[in-house]
Amino acid sequence: MASHVVRERLFRDFLATRLPGHVEAVHSAEIITAAGDVSPQCDLVIVDRSTPPLTGIAGCSVIPNECVYGVAEVKTTLNAEQLRDACEKVKKVKNLPKTAYHPTQQPRTRTAYGRDYPYVPTVGMIFAFDSIGLDTLGNHLLKWCEDHEPAEWPDSIWILGKGYYLWTDPTTGRINPTPEPGSSLQAMEPYHDEDVLLALTLHLNQQFVTAWMPPLQLFDYARQHPIGVPKFSWGWKED
Repeated sequence: MASHVVRERLFRDFLATRLPGHVEAVHSAEIITAAGDVSPQCDLVIVDRSTPPLTGIAGCSVIPNECVYGVAEVKTTLNAEQLRDACEKVKKVKNLPKTAYHPTQQPRTRTAYGRDYPYVPTVGMIFAFDSIGLDTLGNHLLKWCEDHEPAEWPDSIWILGKGYYLWTDPTTGRINPTPEPGSSLQAMEPYHDEDVLLALTLHLNQQFVTAWMPPLQLFDYARQHPIGVPKFSWGWKED
């Protein structure tokens, strides 16, 4: 367990030097929604730097879902069982609602997974330090994806020293940052003696350099919880 935590922190340290400046990676966090939903414990959460500094029990970070751009599940060895576990966690986080935003006069949209969003939908990644064969692992991934919508699929999977998986556009055949309906899975090996880290760095930039967040309406998180009890009140009397 301790060695796995070390690996999570190593990956967080790698992300810290590769993510765009307005984005940061938080280790060991839970994601909450204004409706009271709580995610499983996430290995790494990629958030906007304006995220309110909230903490929970034992210092675990608690992050409003509106501030989340992505999650990364970290595995020591990625096999069929660990892949399913990571995919299920990614799916649960991606399905959390984002509602607590101030209305804006000029709303923006983000196109991904075959639809338009009024915010940046959460990206899900899986990173492993080793794995079973790329062909076998890819078959397991496709089998899991058959029962889920593209918006719930992991956007990419990375195995150190071995290779990675991305999705190709159903029309052009080019690699997409997010899977779209009809996308094909593409397994890639590092070029010559290189590793996956260069490709991962480029992918991180593609995913998050244009990430943006509408103004957070944090008060929505307090609607179900009284923030005080009336004690005294004063009013003005007319002369």
